[in-house]
Amino acid sequence: MSRVLVAMSGGVDSSVAAALLHAQGHDVVGVWMRLHDVADSYSEFKKSCCSLDAADDARRVAGQLGVPFYVLNLEREFEAGVLRPFLDGYLEGRTPSPCVDCNTYVKFGALMGRARRLYDCDEVATGHYARRADEPSGRARLLRARDDHKDQTYFLYGLRQDQLVHARFPLGELTKSEVRDTARSLGLATADKPESQEICFVPGGDYRDALRDRAGWQPTAGPVVDEDGRLVGEHHGSAGFTIGQRQGLGVALGAPRYVSRIDPLTNTITLARREDLETRTFALEGVSFIDDRPPADPGGSFRASVRIRHRGGLVPATVRPDAGPGPGPAGQRAALRGPGQPGRWIVATDEPVWAVAPGQAAVFYQDDLVLGGGRIARQSGPPAEESAARW
Repeated sequence: MSRVLVAMSGGVDSSVAAALLHAQGHDVVGVWMRLHDVADSYSEFKKSCCSLDAADDARRVAGQLGVPFYVLNLEREFEAGVLRPFLDGYLEGRTPSPCVDCNTYVKFGALMGRARRLYDCDEVATGHYARRADEPSGRARLLRARDDHKDQTYFLYGLRQDQLVHARFPLGELTKSEVRDTARSLGLATADKPESQEICFVPGGDYRDALRDRAGWQPTAGPVVDEDGRLVGEHHGSAGFTIGQRQGLGVALGAPRYVSRIDPLTNTITLARREDLETRTFALEGVSFIDDRPPADPGGSFRASVRIRHRGGLVPATVRPDAGPGPGPAGQRAALRGPGQPGRWIVATDEPVWAVAPGQAAVFYQDDLVLGGGRIARQSGPPAEESAARW
């Protein structure tokens, strides 16, 4: 049996993960991560994983299990790897995926490094609904959870082989109801605790508050234009909008309109009809593969099912490297850079997908196997300079 560090958030999922590993005879060490200043407050409805009450709940469960428990400060790593990219993303007109960054850079990055150095732990376990399968070669594969409704592999696509082989997901074969039943049968303090339903560093649930408080964002009025570039209204700060948004536009154009483009340089929001937000082709940047290489020969394409948002449907697609600035081998090599590099790939879906949002993750699957993924790149579109100039 191994010595395993369990990231205990104070919720029922990570509590049961720790309990299962402890029951299997592993040497379990519980750690609660202090990531930001929300840790100095209490969550009114106990739905935050990063507040003081969450730390208290994690400590109580560790005490029930009789395992050592520590609080580990990773604020600096979280600031650089999650919080700053989140704020910059919205300010630059993208829709960020902070949970992807948290898993890649904090839980299975910084925390995994501390697990080895500080606690002599071989592996890091979490309460994610996902599965790891080990191959005879010593490599590992990431698989979707048995409970498809709770599957969280969308947020784990950025893991590298050297991270995945040291990761454990004890809940991968369980449903949520089975996890609750297990917690109740063990009398765990978190058995009936509500699920976290908010971005951990945005306690009120409105990311605009984080932009104001943490990035000094001052909403500035700007033009709202239609798909033909005609001025149709006014907004109060482009960073306060996301692709596909319908509510809060303050514009009545007869048929429903949705945000189709955000231009932070000119502070312009473009609206379009729902069908105009459908596409079959989009680009990805920063693509990485869990196997450290694409499932095709260098320069070649592959077939996969693609998910462009958490809980979104899986859409069959062809994925190919983008030749970048020019055709030929040089462009293909640029698209095939390793994990963490700005390689670009093109996704061509078999059926239209809606509201493809720059900054969000697109994840590749083959049946239950997670191949990897990347971030949706900004789409080209009609310039907004003319409308902005009129404004």
